[in-house]
Amino acid sequence: MAGQNIFFRPPEGWVGDVIPYFHEGAFWLFYLHDRRDQEHPGTSWHLVRTTDFVGYDYLGEVLPHGDAESQDLHAYTGSVLAAEGAFHLFYTGYNPAVVDEETGRPLQAVMHAVSDDLLNWKKVPEHTFHAPRDHYEREDWRDPFVYQEEDGRYSMLLAARTVEGPSRRRGVTARCVSDDLANWTIIEPLWAPSRYITHECPDLFRIGEWWYLVYSEFSERYTTRYRMSRDPGGPWLVPEYDTLDGRALYAAKTASDGTRRYAFGWIPTRDGESDAGAWEWGGDLAVHELVQRPDGTLDVRMPETIRSTFSTPVQTHFAPVTGTWEPVGGLRTSATGSYASVVAPGLPSRYLASVTITFEPGTRECGLILRASADAEDGYIIRLEPQRDRLVFDRWPRRDPGPLQWQIDGDVPHAVELERPCDLAPEIPHRLDVIVDGPACIAYLDGRVAMSARMYDRTTGGIGLFVGEGAAVFADFLVTTSPTERNAP
Repeated sequence: MAGQNIFFRPPEGWVGDVIPYFHEGAFWLFYLHDRRDQEHPGTSWHLVRTTDFVGYDYLGEVLPHGDAESQDLHAYTGSVLAAEGAFHLFYTGYNPAVVDEETGRPLQAVMHAVSDDLLNWKKVPEHTFHAPRDHYEREDWRDPFVYQEEDGRYSMLLAARTVEGPSRRRGVTARCVSDDLANWTIIEPLWAPSRYITHECPDLFRIGEWWYLVYSEFSERYTTRYRMSRDPGGPWLVPEYDTLDGRALYAAKTASDGTRRYAFGWIPTRDGESDAGAWEWGGDLAVHELVQRPDGTLDVRMPETIRSTFSTPVQTHFAPVTGTWEPVGGLRTSATGSYASVVAPGLPSRYLASVTITFEPGTRECGLILRASADAEDGYIIRLEPQRDRLVFDRWPRRDPGPLQWQIDGDVPHAVELERPCDLAPEIPHRLDVIVDGPACIAYLDGRVAMSARMYDRTTGGIGLFVGEGAAVFADFLVTTSPTERNAP
C-alpha cells in the first residue's frame, strides 16, 4: 500500500476523470493521469486500487497513450467491463493534429483494448469508430460507457452533440448497440433534452426499481448531475436536488461493491495554488457514497470507511470572541440582530470536525469557521443559510490579488457554485461533518448533501462556531484526526 490518504493524488501528477471498476473485493480506479506537461503532451490511463478509500495501492500506467501521430495521443475517459471471456476497456482517442477532412476540426474516436488481468492491455485499433457526420459533430464523440443489457446485447452511451439546433443545447447522451463488442450500430439517443452543451462522462446504474443516469455538464454549472427513471430507456425525471456536489467536484462516475454504491470524482486544483486562482482540470480523488431514499432520490454522504479512519480525538477549548455563549445543551448563543463567535486554537492539517446544530426560526446564518484566526475574522466558512435553504463555502476576508480590487476586505463576492441546496428547517438538529486534509475539504450535511472545496491561502488556524442574526445550539462537537500522515505531494 502507498499509505493512507483521504484525497488521493499520485506522485508526479494529478487525478483526472476516474473510471471505477469493482473486482475481487477491491475498487480498481483507472483514471486519466494529468501531468500538465505542455512540452510532452499525452494523457494515459493509470490505476490505483483500494478497499476502503483510505489506503491506496498505486500501480502506475496501465494504458499508455499513443504517439504524436496516433488518434489516441490523449487516451481520455471510457469504461471497463468483463464480457466474452476477457476484460474490455473502451476509451476516447483524441489528438488535435488528427482532424476531420471536411470541417478541419479535431476528431474524437471510440477506441477499444482488451486484457486478461486488468493490468496489461492490448489495443484493438481496427475497432476504432467515429461519429456519423450526418447526425453528430465528430469533434464531440467521447466518454464511452458500455454495459450489458438483460437480453445479452451490449449498449454504449456517449457524450455527443447533434449537428442541428442551438449551439449550446445540442448535447445528447448518444447510444450504440452491439452483439460482439466489436461492431456497433448507432441508434436513437438515450436522452436528448436540448439542455446542455454536452453530457460528459455518462454513467447508468440501477438500485431497486429505479435507474439512474449520471452525467457532468459545464453549461449552466460545472457539476455532476443525475436523472432517474423506472425504465432504463427513460423518460428521465429531474429530482429536486439533482447534483452530487458543487463546482469543486467534477466528472463523477460510479461503481458498486454489490452492497453500496460510490461516486468517484476529482476536486480541481486552482491556478497558482491560490484561493483566487482559476479552477484547473484535474486534482485530487474524492469519493462519496450514494444512498437511495424511499422516494428514489439519492443522498450523498461520507463513506463509513473514511469516517472510521478518524479515530484520534483532538482536544478543543472554545474561547468567546463576540456575543454571549452559554453551556446549555452544548454551546448556545442568542445573537438577535448581531453576530456571535467562538474559536478553539490550532488544529492539525488533517481532521474531521463534527457538530450538531439546532437553530431557532428566523436565524439568518450559522456554521463553522475553518483555519480561524484568534479573532475569528480570518478563515474559511461553512455556512448554513436557513432563509435560502443552502449550504455555502466562503472565505473571509475575500481578498482578491487583482490590481483593480485595491485589496479591500470583502470586496469580492463568495465563490459562486460553492453552495449546495438543502433542507434547513428550524428547531431540528442538523449534523455537519467536515473533512479537512491539506488544501482540500468536503462538508457533509445531514448525511444527504456533499460540498467539496479548496483552501490555499491560509494553511493553519483554529476552528470557530458562529451565528449571525439568530440563535443556535452547537452540540456533540468533536474533532478527530487520522494517526497516519498524508503521503500525497
